[in-house]
Amino acid sequence: MSVPTKLQVLERYFGYPAFRPGQEELIDTLLSGRDAVGIMPTGAGKSVCYQVPALLMEGITLVVSPLISLMKDQVMSLVQNGVRGAYLNSSLSWGQYQAALRNARAGVYKIIYVAPERLLTPEFLDFAKGASISMVTIDEAHCVSQWGQDFRPSYLTIPEFVAALPKRPVVSAFTATATPRVRKDILSLLELRDPMVTVTSFDRPNLYFEVRRPKDKLAETFQLLEQRRDKSGIIYCATRKAVEEVCQALQERGYAATRYHAGLTDQERQKNQEDFLYDRATVMVATNAFGMGIDKSNVSFVIHYHMPKDLESYYQEAGRAGRDGQPAECFLLFSGQDVALNRFLLARGEENQEFDEKALEQLTRQNEQRLRAMTNYCYTTACLREYILHYFGEHAPTQCGNCQNCTGHFRKVDITAQAREILSCVRYLRQSYGIKMVVDVLRGSKSEKIQRQRFDKLPVHGKLSGYKEDALRDMVTTLLVQGYLAQGQGEFPTLTLGPRAEDLLRGQDAVWMQVREGDSPVPVKKSPRDLPKSDPELYGRLRELRGKLSRAQNIPMYVVFSNASLEAMAAYQPTTPAEFLEVPGVGQAKLQKYGAPFLQEIQRWKEETEKA
Repeated sequence: MSVPTKLQVLERYFGYPAFRPGQEELIDTLLSGRDAVGIMPTGAGKSVCYQVPALLMEGITLVVSPLISLMKDQVMSLVQNGVRGAYLNSSLSWGQYQAALRNARAGVYKIIYVAPERLLTPEFLDFAKGASISMVTIDEAHCVSQWGQDFRPSYLTIPEFVAALPKRPVVSAFTATATPRVRKDILSLLELRDPMVTVTSFDRPNLYFEVRRPKDKLAETFQLLEQRRDKSGIIYCATRKAVEEVCQALQERGYAATRYHAGLTDQERQKNQEDFLYDRATVMVATNAFGMGIDKSNVSFVIHYHMPKDLESYYQEAGRAGRDGQPAECFLLFSGQDVALNRFLLARGEENQEFDEKALEQLTRQNEQRLRAMTNYCYTTACLREYILHYFGEHAPTQCGNCQNCTGHFRKVDITAQAREILSCVRYLRQSYGIKMVVDVLRGSKSEKIQRQRFDKLPVHGKLSGYKEDALRDMVTTLLVQGYLAQGQGEFPTLTLGPRAEDLLRGQDAVWMQVREGDSPVPVKKSPRDLPKSDPELYGRLRELRGKLSRAQNIPMYVVFSNASLEAMAAYQPTTPAEFLEVPGVGQAKLQKYGAPFLQEIQRWKEETEKA
């Protein structure tokens, strides 16, 4: 029997005719026996990069994974695709764990997901030493670094486990978020040997980005959801309290919403997550405790109720939309209080970690820089996609055509005179106060603090009284981005004059800012759903069939087929098994399981259409 090629494995088990950018290079590297690291954005297909080699290697592949939900989701998808897989974690009873280990020893499984805490337990280590392990894959590899987003000390035990094996297997590591420092930690702390490192484009062209600054976030959320009642989405909140309030408000409005945060019991979190995955609940309201590794392909929107603490978190969370490649939308509801809230949460998080004074100071400085970059994203009038990609070190066009700032209507305004007043105010205040005080002085506030400090006697007091507070804050942000102002660190950062300030104050420079025309919000960009030669009725019938099959097997609908696959079926209208295999997302396993009912439904629709 001939050995299948990597492309044959991709088509047979995963239903795709070609690899995505970066996948094939990583697969070839691992198959050659060399360690590899893949830095790929959410939705770029990281799992295929180690699952395809795993199916071509002779022995077992162990996948170290940090979350129970991630493991369950991955194994369920593998089994549906005809791959023998299992997971070993604390969700299994003692009897189930023993049975899984017996099956693993008997060679039943090709891919085994395991929690990092299990690696050095005597029982698992005994199994691993006696098994033929071809590869160890570290998923969510940024967890190994204390400078990463989700540091897990148990990840530091992985090299000890690998060293304990009789023969060192190939080691691969994958993550969606890795700054240069985290990337360096991944290479050193995991003790990788001469690894090939691939960093694919962070661009997700199918995602639409928009920042809104509503006076009432809950009312704005209702407005967004009203236009998306039939779609699946996630709403991220910064605190458990906000999750509870928003979820309750949505349920009272009749939305099929559920919640997820660390304050719930394990059983309730599991139930709520499954309700969302199985589409019994269309909206998940959650803290950032939800989402890592959740491979739900039909999430068509993500709303951030609060601004996240950094762009790494934001892009990873927003990237959970549109994993099926279909157009999806990412909304961020921003207010100035979000900045203070994040500073509070960051300070509290740092108090709970054991760092020496120097490391804590460095971490605080790094967190402040990330928070500032995230805040500037909320204020920028430049292309939002370009801003994100530039942050991750990637060059991008200045106009993407698929974000609020590119599709909205702007006009350039000369704010040179106002900018000089702002810089003068910062200078009069001896560069010792933050944005709020500068804005209050310029607007002519008569607050007790301003009068006590005698700031109402300054020449700049009230000089920009005709401007709203938000408008002045936008100008300050523009000056920060363009280098006319700088901002200190700490809980209450002060404004200072930037490197370009003197040129402006001497009249040797001019400042322009883009402002949105009118006060009305930018119309919501519609997601084009119609494919050439497709029919809405056929697509609806295929969705209904998928729902019946998912309920019969008690699995989420997207595990049967993604929305993208259904739309392709409605477009291509296959009537033979060979034609069905040409549909993206259809492999041999899916053809055998679901080919007959879907082909029959398409044939019936064609016959009914011809008669009509």
